[in-house]
Amino acid sequence: MTTTDILARCDHTLLSTTATWEDIRAVCDDGMRYRTASVCIPAMYVARAKAYVGDRLPICTVIGFPCGYATTAAKCFEASDAVANGADEIDMVIPVGALKAGEDDYVRDEIAAVKAACAGRTLKVIIETCLLTEEEKLRACRIVTEAGADFIKTSTGFSTGGATREDVAFLRANVGKDIKVKAAGGIANLTDAADMIALGADRLGTSRVVAAVKAGADGTTSPNASY
Repeated sequence: MTTTDILARCDHTLLSTTATWEDIRAVCDDGMRYRTASVCIPAMYVARAKAYVGDRLPICTVIGFPCGYATTAAKCFEASDAVANGADEIDMVIPVGALKAGEDDYVRDEIAAVKAACAGRTLKVIIETCLLTEEEKLRACRIVTEAGADFIKTSTGFSTGGATREDVAFLRANVGKDIKVKAAGGIANLTDAADMIALGADRLGTSRVVAAVKAGADGTTSPNASY
């Protein structure tokens, strides 16, 4: 797997509370330069970013973020608003408390409703693995599959932990065969990224892989370096 292959699976991410438009524009420039899968940015910047990049780079944003406890109606509005502003991909946070309480139908129905609000755009469902037991992760895999999402995603990066190699392998083994896996949070370098992909991640949410390539971390900036 080459550096180019890894970058092509990265959602180059900036979700900092203090992010300015200048910061977002720089992330978009990097996304276009390094041909990342998308840039993942706050919803308030989606329309501006889409106008800036046009068709050169997909725009991803987050809803119900980072806690997941907004109402279903609010999440659906956020999703439809993001789509209207030009978002190509939506990453939503599930109501973790509802999952832990065994309210599987509520979680499933919410994901399905948000998927409908995405109007054909890609939906990634963040389950926040660091807060879940193995049994809860297993139920989340089933719920996400039944709800018809496009991806199951490990983490927001804003909780007590990010993606682990064990969680990526677990999600890949237990989610439906047509559901992709996104690892996010704590992916520090190209070696981490390659490991996650090898374990079954189709997409990576990270701010540090592009930075590592730019800085020549891991010993190379060559697009043909292997990992």
